[in-house]
Amino acid sequence: MVPLVARGYGWAAISKPAGLRSVPGRAADAEDSVQTRIRRLYPWSDGGITPHRLDIETSGLMVVAMTKKVYRGISRQFERRKIGKAYEAVVDGDLAEASGVVDLPLTVDWPRRPRQIVCHAEGRPARTLWRAISRSNGRTRVEFRPETGRTHQLRVHAATPVADGGLGAPILGDSLYGDPDAADRMLLHATRLAFFDPSIGRPIRLRSTPPF
Repeated sequence: MVPLVARGYGWAAISKPAGLRSVPGRAADAEDSVQTRIRRLYPWSDGGITPHRLDIETSGLMVVAMTKKVYRGISRQFERRKIGKAYEAVVDGDLAEASGVVDLPLTVDWPRRPRQIVCHAEGRPARTLWRAISRSNGRTRVEFRPETGRTHQLRVHAATPVADGGLGAPILGDSLYGDPDAADRMLLHATRLAFFDPSIGRPIRLRSTPPF
């Protein structure tokens, strides 16, 4: 099963391992996912609904709604950007600055989907706050705090050249935007998640230590 971090009134928080889908894929061999495992673990629920997702290569915190009411409550918080999120990553490069902001609109690269690209003409706004945690051997451990939740946002913002507004340092092990052989897996982990429990209005703050 997926490691359970916390449970509340109609929700559960898990630490998704890298390599596991958030929801089932379309292929016959792509059924295994957080959603299907939660359904097996809690058959009484409305289905283990996921108000947000992590890439298959990304590990870390996810919240899963057990009822449609809680799903609507948490989804509204994501839509209104009321969710607190933070990630840690190791990027391939010694970043020149201690912190900064990447503000680059993204859209799908249709000929090469699921890849995303920066597109100032048609892209949707995407904004990421970042700070360097430590540096070693030409690599930098970074904390990302995304203010939006676009597909592959952190991965594209990290890999985009500095001259174009990005960090110019792809996440180690990124199979789409970097060198997949640079690490055993993509070194990106969802470390913090904060939201209000829709049933009782209580603030929930969760943390997960990166396994790298």
